[in-house]
Amino acid sequence: MGIVERKILLNPGPATTTDSVKMAQVVPDICPREREFGDLMDYVSESLASFVAPGGDYAAVLFGGSGTSGVEAVLSSVVGDGESVVVVNNGAYGKRMCDILRIHSIDFHEFVSSPVRRIDLEELDRFAAAAAERGARYLSCVHSETTSGLLNDIGSIGEIARRRGLSLIVDAMSSFGAVPIDMRAMNISFLVSSSNKNLQGMPGVVFVIASKRDLEKREGKRPRTLYLDLYAQYDYFVKTRQTRFTPPVQTLYALKRAVDELKEETVEGRYARYTENWRTLKEGLDGLGLKRLVSDEDHSHIITSVCIPDIEGFSFEEMHDRLYAKGITVYPGKISDSNTFRIANIGAITKDDVLLFLGELKSYLDSL
Repeated sequence: MGIVERKILLNPGPATTTDSVKMAQVVPDICPREREFGDLMDYVSESLASFVAPGGDYAAVLFGGSGTSGVEAVLSSVVGDGESVVVVNNGAYGKRMCDILRIHSIDFHEFVSSPVRRIDLEELDRFAAAAAERGARYLSCVHSETTSGLLNDIGSIGEIARRRGLSLIVDAMSSFGAVPIDMRAMNISFLVSSSNKNLQGMPGVVFVIASKRDLEKREGKRPRTLYLDLYAQYDYFVKTRQTRFTPPVQTLYALKRAVDELKEETVEGRYARYTENWRTLKEGLDGLGLKRLVSDEDHSHIITSVCIPDIEGFSFEEMHDRLYAKGITVYPGKISDSNTFRIANIGAITKDDVLLFLGELKSYLDSL
């Protein structure tokens, strides 16, 4: 047994963490204004940027908060007065972008697509071209849709943005640290992710990665928020190596350890492990006769939406509680017109953990 009782989290995040990440939080109390802590944040920021944009031209801007706060920081800070955004809405998190823009009274053009089937790129291109003619300057989308497990073709979407003169904003909450990303090649201007999914850190840190040149273009622009002002956070950190407001200190120590563990495993190696977990899960679900919403060719290999079986007496709550008693956590679905539950195969889990879950799931189904 490890230092801390181990739970198998098959929810889409937070993910199961290593004991070393957990224990990294146990440090002497420190004021975050000390140079030592500034060094830690600087290391974390540079490391995060290097995973998707090596070379030093990009920066990761850190905030204390959930993933949604990072998306809101970008949308509220980057889009100027009189500008508008094309939003790809093909799941709950694309819809959330629309909600954020609506709250901030920012004009947007909503491109609605299925949450379980690949985007029609030709249709999106036509839509983006028409929006650009009406003043759109940005294109915003989710990379891996946590609602369903659909993986959007971000490289092709980036090419559409390039062709139509749009800056691409990507919510990479469920892909960063697993699915390889090259911001330059994919024409991504702003990328948002957090500490608690594929990074296998603790919840509480969100970050925005962008080129330093794009960040500096925001200087002098009217802010819409205080806490989530992206340029102000970036500029203050450059000048002081501190955040403007109190950061989640222990969470950042854990994140440093999680970053080091990702460097050891590599993004490609982690995605290979996740893919093995996913293949094991897929084969097991198929063997139990359970249907999945997203086709294999469009799947992220990270999160799987499973259709609730038409079995008399089946109850997600009962299944959840039975699995939870065994140290396994699963999560309900989030697609309004589909009766599903979701299984994530990310975090510090192995093929054996997935097989254990499948065995317990079979036991529950057999009991019905």
